[in-house]
Amino acid sequence: MSAAATIENNPVLQEYYAILRAGAHAYDGGRGLLPLLTEDFVFDGPIAGRIAGAARFAQGVRGFIEAVRDLTPLQAVVGTDSAAVLYDAELPGGVVRFSEFFAFDGGRIRELHIQYNPADYLAKGGR
Repeated sequence: MSAAATIENNPVLQEYYAILRAGAHAYDGGRGLLPLLTEDFVFDGPIAGRIAGAARFAQGVRGFIEAVRDLTPLQAVVGTDSAAVLYDAELPGGVVRFSEFFAFDGGRIRELHIQYNPADYLAKGGR
């Protein structure tokens, strides 16, 4: 990975985080998210486990989008084929820290691995 960019310099990450921040009223079933993901997209996280398929992920992430009030990026390392982003998510019951690890293919997200404390997430209103 050659680290030369930030979230602001990566249109895919910029749009991905804009969608997460926009709220459920703007989500529209993932219509804006799906073009950012490859056909063989894979997600891996503490609660959902491994999910294969962009459409399944677009359905599942809706719960997060409904719960999140704001996102505060703390640190990012962004390259041409991968990225790591650390951020705080404000939920109804407080802040939860997340780390996301992306793999890109052809300008789209091929893999997303996310880490956070699932008990803390659920206790603070995550879905």
